[in-house]
Amino acid sequence: MSSPRHVPVLLDRVVALLAPALDDDGAVLVDCTLGLGGHTEAVLERCPRARVIGIDRDPQALAMSRERLASYGERFTGVQAVYDEIADVLADQGLPEVAGVLFDLGVSSMQLDLPERGFAYSVDAPLDMRMGDTGPTAADVLNTYGAAELARVLKEYGEEKLARRIADAIVREREVAPFTSSARLVELLYDVIPAPARRTGGNPAKRTFQALRMEVNDELRVLQRALPAAVEAIGVGGRVVVESYHSLEDRLVKRTFAAATRLDVPDDLPFVPEGAEPSYRLVTRGAEQATPAEVEENPRAASVRLRAIERIRENTRPSRSSGKGAA
Repeated sequence: MSSPRHVPVLLDRVVALLAPALDDDGAVLVDCTLGLGGHTEAVLERCPRARVIGIDRDPQALAMSRERLASYGERFTGVQAVYDEIADVLADQGLPEVAGVLFDLGVSSMQLDLPERGFAYSVDAPLDMRMGDTGPTAADVLNTYGAAELARVLKEYGEEKLARRIADAIVREREVAPFTSSARLVELLYDVIPAPARRTGGNPAKRTFQALRMEVNDELRVLQRALPAAVEAIGVGGRVVVESYHSLEDRLVKRTFAAATRLDVPDDLPFVPEGAEPSYRLVTRGAEQATPAEVEENPRAASVRLRAIERIRENTRPSRSSGKGAA
């Protein structure tokens, strides 16, 4: 069950952002996207007073991370769940609040590296793309969605300019035979996308595969529910750190953090009434990005956007809905 030790994107910066919140005995970090446990391992190593609850919907990833982190004993707890269930996970653990929450969004290196999972377009594999072990697959989406709905998925989640053209071709081809493998889909994309469009933006299959993965795993709606729950879960001094790789993901993070830190008084009011102060502050100025050196070392870092927020006082005003309708 061994696996190559991939270095997570912006690992040192992520740990540095979390460390001040984890410098108390028994401080708890919730790693909402455990994967192979790279972030969790670094936190357990560098924040010796903290412990980590790692959440992942993928039982295979959980098994591998538990093996990797076994030497940390009771400082690590692995939980199979979708990360929008964070409130239920904390209740099950008897925790009214935590010191930190981490999201490293998107597909994990382990999932990309296992051909049978169907996430990679570089090898022929079954069109699965599920991060867990239940629910419809990418093949189900391709073989059952109408052309208009397929086009919506490709345009919204893949930012694919030729979405309708690709969707129409998929609907035509599945009448001949249903889609079951990634190679046939990649071949269709090369046939449909004109050569000039294939010369820029990387592999022409990248956008379609990303869109299918996000649809299969309901990623944006899950994130839309999870972010406010994470912000609410941290205690005073606690931090939420998010790494996103898609503009729609980063937009949800930005809106959630902006709502939590907004000063809720009229602009022309000469003073801030007691109780109107925001309970949170932004730790990062805008979205931080990887340096050219890190991108060269780890190409996945090219699209990362990193944001962090900290609770600075107990809630002094009713919580506001954040990001509603953004997905």
